[in-house]
Amino acid sequence: MTIKIGILRADDVSPELASDFGQYPQMVEDLVNAANLARATGTESLEFTTYAVNRQEYPGHINEVDAYIITGSKSSVYDQEPWIEELHRFIETLHNSKKKTVGICFGHQIIASALGGKVEKAAVGWGLGVKSTQLVDASAAAGLQLDGDESSINLLYSHQDQVTVPAPGSTLLATTDICPVAMSAIGEHILSFQGHPEFSHDYAQALYRLREKNYPPAIYKNAMASLQEQEHGALVANWIIDFISS
Repeated sequence: MTIKIGILRADDVSPELASDFGQYPQMVEDLVNAANLARATGTESLEFTTYAVNRQEYPGHINEVDAYIITGSKSSVYDQEPWIEELHRFIETLHNSKKKTVGICFGHQIIASALGGKVEKAAVGWGLGVKSTQLVDASAAAGLQLDGDESSINLLYSHQDQVTVPAPGSTLLATTDICPVAMSAIGEHILSFQGHPEFSHDYAQALYRLREKNYPPAIYKNAMASLQEQEHGALVANWIIDFISS
């Protein structure tokens, strides 16, 4: 059986970086495919289709694919852009149909915004670099399993906005020191992450350097230093596969 995954592309990688790192849908596809191939048993057959929603490209019908992954974006979910408004409406349709949907960063935020939550600029400023992400009790019930007794994972972050009020019916799964809603779920059909499991350390480093002037110096310095730490994007990719295939 083949699982068809639609990637909703919400941004373009900066031209300065695209030649070396590709576009966001390819990063997501590479992450999920690598995790799938590394699984000891139960490897799924995965097929990906990209829809450039930032150019208002959508499937003809939501059941063209089995599940959707919404990428990150430099845009804010509260920007008054036609494509963002249309994506809000599409997410409402996915939710009403209980279609499996995964959100990453901007994707995490726009799911909350579309379904009655609130997204704002974080009062603490930028969330940048590798950050410890603490799983809460509900995470085990949602299938986010860890090896051993750990209660946290490391993920790469790059965000100035964050969910300040979760959508009604949301279950909190994880937090960081500056982001109270770092992972959440709605029912058995929506799973979302503020972090970027698809980012490599090399891409994060290049991205932070490109945007250095946007960051307070101390935040930039700490973020660059944090890239020495291991992150657990592959583990999150396994959660995504388990979630989509369940």
